[in-house]
Order: sequence, then structure tokens, then C-alpha cells
Amino acid sequence: MSKKVLRVGIAGFGRSGRDIHARWLKIDKEQFEIVAVADNLPERREDAKKELNCSVYNDHHELLQNAKKDQLDLFVNATPSQFHYKAAMEALGMGLNMVSEKPAAKNVAEFDNMVTTAKKSGAVYYQFQNSRFYPFFQKICDVIDSGVLGEILHIRSVWSGFSRRWDWQTLQERVGGNLYNTGPHPVDQAIMLFGEESPEVFCKMRSIQPFGGDAEDFCALTLHGKGPMIEILLSNYLAYPMGEMYNISGTCGGLTGGPSGLKWKYFNPEHAPKQQMWEPWSLNRGYCSEGLPWNEESWTYNDTGSNEEGFSFNSMQLYNNVYDVIVNGAEPIIKHAEVRRQLAVIEECHRQNPLPLRSEK
Repeated sequence: MSKKVLRVGIAGFGRSGRDIHARWLKIDKEQFEIVAVADNLPERREDAKKELNCSVYNDHHELLQNAKKDQLDLFVNATPSQFHYKAAMEALGMGLNMVSEKPAAKNVAEFDNMVTTAKKSGAVYYQFQNSRFYPFFQKICDVIDSGVLGEILHIRSVWSGFSRRWDWQTLQERVGGNLYNTGPHPVDQAIMLFGEESPEVFCKMRSIQPFGGDAEDFCALTLHGKGPMIEILLSNYLAYPMGEMYNISGTCGGLTGGPSGLKWKYFNPEHAPKQQMWEPWSLNRGYCSEGLPWNEESWTYNDTGSNEEGFSFNSMQLYNNVYDVIVNGAEPIIKHAEVRRQLAVIEECHRQNPLPLRSEK
């Protein structure tokens, strides 16, 4: 018996629709077939025809109007961020399964509407949180879950560099800014590391944007509460790196690293020296000093060297799960409750930092 192939329509054939989603889906011919693409730029529609030999449409609405003709099983919502909610509601209202790019929505209320609509129509709504599948992040979770680092106290996550921008993602009216653009990746990971409780949020943003944008290009946020304190930096103004992407502190050790590799050190308290509190003052005017029985380990991403394969790994993992959810009724790895907590953090950051629009400056 041959495997069912899901027929896919992609709305938006730009950086995400073409270079992320289509890049993988056109490879996985056993599970997916791209049969339709929508984009309002004629040159991108021509690209889709040449590269995919599929139907092409001017926008997501036209694509969805032709969903029955194209026999679509899955709608990929890779429209620009400002259209995510409108396109999602239209697709889910039709009962069409959907994978949606980030940000899921502008706020929790929009997200709740999407989830409710999907439930009513019987459609699968899957959020494209592809950074959840990074091998380095999965390894971080494995090390933390093993307990060797002890209680996790503090996590620093830096997704920054020095880069000036002048595209649509610098504009608030287009749902731009570092937090809506890059933010869903580290905030999603932070939500997983924080635990099932909803965190408290503290955030500072600035919009510097030297070329006329008005969305934030500097964002520093902290999650705190019952989980570990997690600091995330999303800055376009980091000229020198602040160490590795991740630095994690625990009561029995720590971890540092990023996509290419990790290292961590820890000790077993049962094998450590037993110390007695000095009374009443320091012994011989000395400072506390001991030799701990450290264990050190490392992990390196075993890439094949192929840029195509390395870039597509996260998409492969995510879309394998999407296929199983739609065809076999499997449990989704990306849960709605997790995405909702992520959006609640992003919404609170914006509430704390109301930025003026260009028209108000």
C-alpha cells in the first residue's frame, strides 16, 4: 500500500516560504507535494512555476478559494507577519490543515481565536517553531534533564550581532521588530526551559533604526518566577560577542555553547569534600578554597558538511511530526499551550514598552 502524499499550498514565496518551507517540502516527496503557491510579486510566481511546476495565485485568498480544485491537504502560512492572522483564520475556518510561520499572531487573543476555529472545523493547526528541533537545544534539554547540573538557577540566551536593517521587518505596522521576528525562537526555547508555569516578565526595548523604521531593534527581556531566571538579548548593536549563545548556571555545574557544540562541567555533591562552617571568623585570615571533583563533557554537532542538509534538518524534524499528526493522529510536539505562553511573554514585553509609530515621531 503506497504512503499518502499530502498536497500542499504555500502562501508567500519569499525568504520563509521559498527558502525554508519549500526548500524542504520539495525534497520530501514521499510525504508532501507542493501543488500551489501564492505571492503578490509576479517574479516570485514565475520562480514557483519554474521550480515547482505548480499552480500560482496572486494572494493567500485566491489560493484558498482554489483549495478544492487543487485538492489541498495542507496550507503553509508563510505570508508576511501582518497577514498571518487573517490568512490563518480563513484557512482554518475552511477546515484546512495549516502550518503557520512565526509570529503565530500579534497577541494571545488572536491566537486563541485561531485555536478555537481549528477545533470547531476539525483542522490541524501546527505552529512552525523550528528552532525547537535544533540538535544543540535538544542536547541542552537532555543535559538539564539528567540532573547533573543540579538546580538550574540562571540561563543567558544571546541572539544578537551588529547588523543594521532597512526592510519591512523594521516597521511596527508590518508586525516588525526583533521580538516578533527573531524573538519567537529564543522565547520558545526559554518557555521550554522555564517549565510549565507562566513566567513573570521584565523587558526593555528601544527603536534606534537609522533608516526610518519604528519597531524595536534592541530588546532585553528577563523571565523569572518559579522557574530559573532566563535572560534573552535580541540586539542589533552587539559589536563583540558575549561568549556563547547559551550560558547556563546550576548548583552543581554549568553549560555553555551553541549550534556547533556544547560543553558542560559538573560535580557529584556526594563525592565533594565535606566542609565545616568556620566559627567565629575566617580561619587564619584565609578565604574558602577547595578542589571539587569536576567532570567535564562536550558535544559537537556531527554535520555532514552539506549546507542544504544542515539548513533543512529542523524543517525535516518538524514536518515529519506534522505529517504524523495529520495522517496518523499522532501527538504534536509543538503544543498550543506552549505557543500561547510564548505569545503572552511577547505581548507583555510590548505592553511594557509602547513605542511611537513613525507618524507620531
